[in-house]
Amino acid sequence: MPLTGQARHGTVAAQPGGAHPPEPAFSAPAQSFLDYCRIEKGLAANSIAAYCRDLDRFAAFLADSGAPWSQTTTFQRYLDTLYAAKLSSRTIARHLTTLRNLFAFLLREGRVPADPVGSIPLPHQGMKLPKRLSADEVNRLVHAPDLSKPIGLRDRAMLELLYAAGPRVTELCRAETRDLNLDAHLLKVTGKGNKQRMVPIGDPARVALREYLDRGRSAILKGRVSRYLFVTAQGGCMTRQGFWKLLRQYGLKAGIASPLTPHLLRHTFATHLLEGGADLRSVQTMLGHADIGTTQIYTHVLRTRLRQTVDQHHPRA
Repeated sequence: MPLTGQARHGTVAAQPGGAHPPEPAFSAPAQSFLDYCRIEKGLAANSIAAYCRDLDRFAAFLADSGAPWSQTTTFQRYLDTLYAAKLSSRTIARHLTTLRNLFAFLLREGRVPADPVGSIPLPHQGMKLPKRLSADEVNRLVHAPDLSKPIGLRDRAMLELLYAAGPRVTELCRAETRDLNLDAHLLKVTGKGNKQRMVPIGDPARVALREYLDRGRSAILKGRVSRYLFVTAQGGCMTRQGFWKLLRQYGLKAGIASPLTPHLLRHTFATHLLEGGADLRSVQTMLGHADIGTTQIYTHVLRTRLRQTVDQHHPRA
């Protein structure tokens, strides 16, 4: 994926007075990094696009400031511009993480003598507990689609599967028919870095999927052939944007006041699992988190359950 804007063609000049030797255009190392992420790490297109946007913003700063792109002072100045733009701590941390990953790659490749951004601390983000739906809200949501229509059967199956297995929205939309094993109650999910995991699905999702496959999918395709599980009338897969729009419409129909996102359903899946007694490692596996630290945002649920267990079972609670 080629860079856009400044990162594609901007060349950074040396600082006045010859303090630093001329540097090559920032586009060359940035493009090498993106190629590495796409080809060797196998990152998803969405991840590559996010890296590209972050690098473009940094390249635009370089073009405006004329600063050398491999000096720590440059990144400190860049960080000031991000704060001045009133970006959230989470967004600023993501920008810095992109640049940290870039220079970690360049350092391994021997293209820079040192990492100029690794010493800059990430902004404190605090603990933001994920929102979730109640069991009643989930029930109203999954019953919102009109099952007399093929697309209603599709949408019910997608909602049931999202709540039953907790996939990311891209994983859900790009699932293929061969990934689903209804007899074994399993879905094979291909996640970030093309890593695959098997996720069990319950009976409600299994029934909704069977109804969709028997009566909905072929009616939507009208003779077209598609490898994707959830299809549109054009024969392609449902898009992230399309499903996001459908989800919000069904949320309004179900009388859910807060705006719905696919990630909110994913959080709800994880939270309800933990409240029901699942352990953190199992939830990590089902969510496809490479690091248990990512899953630990849900530890507040475990603490609450532990308190309830003590209250209910300890004689001196």
